[in-house]
Amino acid sequence: MFISIITPAHNEEKYLGKCLSSVKKAAQSASVKYEHIVVINRCTDQTESIARSLGCRIVHENSKNLSCIRNAGVAHACGDIIVTIDADSWISENMFTEVIRMLNSGQYIGGGVRIYPERLSAGIFCSLLIVMPFVLLHGVSVGMLWCFKSDFDAVGGFNESLICVEDIDLARRLKKLGKNTSKHYGTIRKAHMITSCRKFDQFGDWYFVRNPKLVYDIFTCKQDAANEFYYDISRI
Repeated sequence: MFISIITPAHNEEKYLGKCLSSVKKAAQSASVKYEHIVVINRCTDQTESIARSLGCRIVHENSKNLSCIRNAGVAHACGDIIVTIDADSWISENMFTEVIRMLNSGQYIGGGVRIYPERLSAGIFCSLLIVMPFVLLHGVSVGMLWCFKSDFDAVGGFNESLICVEDIDLARRLKKLGKNTSKHYGTIRKAHMITSCRKFDQFGDWYFVRNPKLVYDIFTCKQDAANEFYYDISRI
């Protein structure tokens, strides 16, 4: 097996090294060959230098569209397996062992993972309660998507007409493909991913609670909301 990991990166010098280090440890633990493709998106900091120094392949894509950004990385991928992980997230050491185990079982088309925030507070907990219904509505887990590249190609990759929630959309199409081939869309439960709380650090832990319309606008792909939350945000 050969794994291609795709990471979009817009001014991610603060977090990228930790992400790349966790991926390397997981690949070593699984004794699997891998490549890490970092898609540089309008970076003005040291993100690209960090990625190059740690042996990543570099792709440039400047659009404000995560689907385009992720697809640009996958277009250069050489692996049998595609994994997508954001630059401000890091994975447990046994993650790729579990990805390979589940895909090799023949029971899974792909899936998502368990996600933990790097810290928790009352505001973050309440925010998660607001977001959760939108995720549960679609019946898929995301965070770090994993599947065979052949199945990624079969469903047409990320939908470039979507400017956000592209991961949920891809997961739903993988789930549908799996039903046609008697495979499940799964969630890795014996490994986990941790994601930063940088947006809460920047906007405040109660930001979603005070701005519930933003959550609705993000999940319905409103451009202004996507720009505010993803594309035009400063990195701290």
